Amino acid sequence: MDRKRVLILGAGLSGLSAAWHLKDKRVDYLVLEKEDEVGGLCRSKRTGGFTFDYDGHLLHFRHHYVFNLVRSLLKDNLRQHDRSAWVYAHNCYLPYPFQANLHGLPSSVVKECLLGLMSASRNGRLKKSDNFLEWIINAFGKGIARNFMIPYNSKFWTLPPQSLNCEWLDGFVPVPSFSQIIEGTIGRSRRKFGYNAKFWYPRRGGIEQLGQAFASNLKNVFTNSPVTEINLAKKEIMVGQREKIKYDYLIYTLPLPEIVYLMKGLPRESAVLAKKLRWNSILNVNLGVARKDIYRRHWVYFPQKSISFFRVGFYHNFSGEIVPPGASGIYAEVSYSKEKPIGRKNILNRIKRDLKKVGILDKADSIKTVDINDIKYGYPIYDSQYNLARDNIIKELGRHDIIACGRYGSWRYFSMEDAILDGRRAASLI
Repeated sequence: MDRKRVLILGAGLSGLSAAWHLKDKRVDYLVLEKEDEVGGLCRSKRTGGFTFDYDGHLLHFRHHYVFNLVRSLLKDNLRQHDRSAWVYAHNCYLPYPFQANLHGLPSSVVKECLLGLMSASRNGRLKKSDNFLEWIINAFGKGIARNFMIPYNSKFWTLPPQSLNCEWLDGFVPVPSFSQIIEGTIGRSRRKFGYNAKFWYPRRGGIEQLGQAFASNLKNVFTNSPVTEINLAKKEIMVGQREKIKYDYLIYTLPLPEIVYLMKGLPRESAVLAKKLRWNSILNVNLGVARKDIYRRHWVYFPQKSISFFRVGFYHNFSGEIVPPGASGIYAEVSYSKEKPIGRKNILNRIKRDLKKVGILDKADSIKTVDINDIKYGYPIYDSQYNLARDNIIKELGRHDIIACGRYGSWRYFSMEDAILDGRRAASLI
C-alpha cells in the first residue's frame, strides 16, 4: 500500500502529540509551525535572568496514560506540587474555591451565601440548567453567585454568564456538597477540590520543556513555515507565498475562526458560521521583581471590576530555578474581547497599581524586567451559536479529510492534558 501523507498544521501540544502518535504508523507526517520554535502557547522566554511562560501553564493529570507519557518525556525534569490557590474577596484572601471556603468573610456575606445555598438545596442543586447563570444559582444559590461566581465569570469570559451554555464545565468548576460548604464556613477547610488539586511543572527551563521534549523525538517538524492557504479541492496547502504541498489527510490545530481566511473552496454556509465563533483574549503581563519569595502561593483569583487582572500567578513558586537569586517572577492576566476592550495605553501602570492595592507588591519593590504577551485567542466562548457553528464547520472539514484537533482546532475549553489526548485521537483517525 502507498504511504499516506499527513500534514499537521501547528506545533503546539496537540499537533506535536498527533505527530508523536503517528511516528510509528505507516504514514509520512509533516508538522508545519509558523513561529520559530515549537510549543504554541506552551513556550517560554528568557529576559533579564528570568524565565517567563506565555501565560500560566501548569500540568494537571486525570489520565494515567498522559501522566506516564509526560513523565517519560521530561524524565527527572518534572516536579509535583500541592496546589495553593486563593481568592481575593471582600478585602481578604480565601483558599480556592470560594464556594467551599466562606470562613473569614464578613458575617453578612456568609449569611447571604448560606441562605442562598439552602434555597438552592431545597430546589434541587443538580437539576438541568438552560445556561451558565442558571447553573450557578442552582448549584450554589444567589449569595455565592453574587459574591463571586457572577462577577468572576463575567470578568473572565467578558460577557454575562446567562450568555454561556454549560457544555464547557466538565469538572472545571468544583461543586462541593452542602456539608462540605458548611464545613468550610465553620472553620478553615483542609479539603482540596477540583481537578487541579495537584499539578506538575518542569524543575528547569519553564513549560517549553514539554514541547521541546516532544519535538526532540520527532522527524519532519519545520518552524518558520506559515500556512497561507488550504485548497480543499486540490488537497493542497501553500506555505508562505510559493511552496505548495499535497496531502492525503490534514490535522488542523490552528484557531478554527482562521479557516475563513485560509481555506479556498469553503462553502459559504461554513464561512458565515465561522464568523459567529467568539472568544476572549488574554493580555499576559510578566514581571521580574527584585524581592525574594513574594507570596508563597501559586495563584490568586480576583473577581472585582475595580482590579484590572482576573488572576495572578507566581513563577518562583513553580520552580526556584527560573528566577535569579533573591528575585520573584509574577504573571498577571487580563481578559478582553471585542465586546469588552481594554485601555492598552495605561494597562501596565494599572496592573502595578492594582498589585500594590491587593498587597502583592510593596511601594519599595523594584521591577527589574517586564514581558508582555498579547494572546488573541484565549478561550473559546460557548454561547448560543457555539454548537451550530462548530459542528457544521468540523463536519465540513471532515468531508475533505481534515481533522480538527486541539484546543483551538476543535474549538474547545481544553487543559494541556486534553490537548495531548486530542492529538492521540486525531492520529487514531488516520
